[in-house]
Amino acid sequence: MNTPTSPTRIHAAEGGFTLIEIMVVVMILGLLATLVVTNVIPAGDTARETKAQCDVCALADLVRSYRAKNGRFPDSLEVLATRDERGRSDLEYLSKDPWDHHYILRVDGGQFVVLSMGMDGSENTEDDISSRPKQDK
Repeated sequence: MNTPTSPTRIHAAEGGFTLIEIMVVVMILGLLATLVVTNVIPAGDTARETKAQCDVCALADLVRSYRAKNGRFPDSLEVLATRDERGRSDLEYLSKDPWDHHYILRVDGGQFVVLSMGMDGSENTEDDISSRPKQDK
């Protein structure tokens, strides 16, 4: 005896995804995720370098301003965040660089430099960020 197939049963059998289709979609999503990650990760490094460069330039400007007001360079960058007798300071607080290292002030006679030691945390390496203009080599 032949039983007629109900229309709902036929429709249910036609309405799913095969394992191959699901695997193709997962592979495509994986490839897209790989492309996004490889393009986004380096952007974080660039952002940290840009922030450090902006901070170094701003601190150098504050050092110049301090020298103009006081006739001498500050002993350290912490002096810029010290409040005067009126409760004012040139700098709200002295933050660390994006790699959690302190910014450094070096004074040599009439010249100064503000620098970040960069990602490696070592001074006088290629990744240092300085308030001095870069020299062409």
